[in-house]
Amino acid sequence: MAAEGSSEDVRGRAQQSPLASQRAKEQGQAPQQGRFAQWFPLGAKEGFSQWWAGTSPAATEHRVLSFIPYLQKPPTHTQTGSAPVSTTPSAADLSLLSNQGEHITSTSIDDPHGPRRWNSEMVELSGRGRALNEFSVERIGEDVEHNLVMLHGYGAGLGFFYRNFEAISRAEGWKVYALDLLGMGRSSRPSFKIHAKDKDSKIKEAENWFIDALEEWRIKRGLERFTLLGHSLGGYLAVAYALKYPGRLNKLILASPVGVPEDPYAVSEELPDPDESSMANEFTQDAAQTANGIKGSMADGNNFMNQRKKGEEDPNQPPRRRLPGWLTYLWEANMVSPFSLVRWSGPLGPRLVSGWTSRRFSHLPEEEAQALHDYSYSLFRQRGSSEYALAYLLAPGAFARNPLIRRIHGVGRQWIEAHEAPTVDGDRPKKCHRTRSKSPAPSVGSASQSVSSQPPQRENGIPIVFMYGEHDWMDVAGGFAAEEKIKQERARILANATAEERRRDHGGAKVVIINKAGHHVYLDGWDQFNRVMLEEMDDVKRRGRIL
Repeated sequence: MAAEGSSEDVRGRAQQSPLASQRAKEQGQAPQQGRFAQWFPLGAKEGFSQWWAGTSPAATEHRVLSFIPYLQKPPTHTQTGSAPVSTTPSAADLSLLSNQGEHITSTSIDDPHGPRRWNSEMVELSGRGRALNEFSVERIGEDVEHNLVMLHGYGAGLGFFYRNFEAISRAEGWKVYALDLLGMGRSSRPSFKIHAKDKDSKIKEAENWFIDALEEWRIKRGLERFTLLGHSLGGYLAVAYALKYPGRLNKLILASPVGVPEDPYAVSEELPDPDESSMANEFTQDAAQTANGIKGSMADGNNFMNQRKKGEEDPNQPPRRRLPGWLTYLWEANMVSPFSLVRWSGPLGPRLVSGWTSRRFSHLPEEEAQALHDYSYSLFRQRGSSEYALAYLLAPGAFARNPLIRRIHGVGRQWIEAHEAPTVDGDRPKKCHRTRSKSPAPSVGSASQSVSSQPPQRENGIPIVFMYGEHDWMDVAGGFAAEEKIKQERARILANATAEERRRDHGGAKVVIINKAGHHVYLDGWDQFNRVMLEEMDDVKRRGRIL
């Protein structure tokens, strides 16, 4: 009974909604304020109160997950990778949770699509300070035949999928896992440091930081094969995982993945002008307007097809200017990230975050939008860790240092042997090469990484699905270009294949558009997104029966 009362308390203790004043102004109920207040709508008093309260990420994640249908009292373990910077969470924060500990399970009994078992756990990995926050759901009384793993985007957390868990977990025979990436969300936040010296090696080491942790988690969970979904940066890393650890995926689903198109300025020393960065859309595009069919003014800033035109600049025009020296130094030296300012700004932090959350969640019911604002701020203010990997993976502007368009054709076509990095194999297998990643190696040997006297086998291709929002600032043209490269590689591989080899091949790609959605397709167009996911999961089951 106490848990039930606490669950109600957490709903009633919400801070002043950052959307309240914005919506009131739109309805003509409040006078116009200054420019700062228009961009950062959370009031100074409310912002100070939120900063001072220092609500723990465990409590804010718990509240977000309480909006999952039939799970009003979600399990939430209380361990988090780092403590809030400014204050120590009060004991009251923990009383808001239904249970305490590192491993919590609950069952949704009054569930028309269940019963289902929900679990929250911190999964310890090898090495010092390495653990992944995990949230999972499975159907009780059914054998788990397939597994879905969901990865969030840059700086976010698994709670952002709260509108997807219930619908997706209706699929029979499936277990759904959502993970916080190492150094983000509520996962542990070890110090992030690159040891490599040259540019390419730095990119590989940064990618390995994330995907080696994912592989070790897979081994600890005993998953032989699984379907992987990644959003934005999670999509980029999902491709990297598929390349380094072949033979583990049944299907790859990329929801508005970052880093697909190629920009000549991102892969050279000349970095793109921040004024032309499409990343600004993430902070300026209003989700409510997107849902109503209004496209952002900068929505084609990441246009794959236009990049060729930008590369062919008029010789009579001055070249694009370099970034300011001080900003380039801070970016390259890992001394600044989008969340550094939130931590440095102290009591102003919640107001700065409201500038993003007030637009990002403007289409949601106010109570849910408020919960996501609180959750976002509690994550953004945590100690910096893998957020600093962004400088190694992306140039300012969301273009990759090593674009996926150069590597996507290798997904599902790798030799099943040890790989030291997410690079594309040739037509002949490489001899055994040991990993040189600075990230701690998995503590348990992986079958795909073991040395065998048998001749190496090559993957038979896997289906790859690209999902974009109808008004996505991550341009869909990159997805179509990647689809074409994947199909070309399949045709090349099967040119001289036998009938049996063709039958066993599962390679292919397609692009799906989520209506009235922006970059966060799983949230903006959650209903259609969930239907697409269930269709793709059913396809995995059909393919499994054919084999």
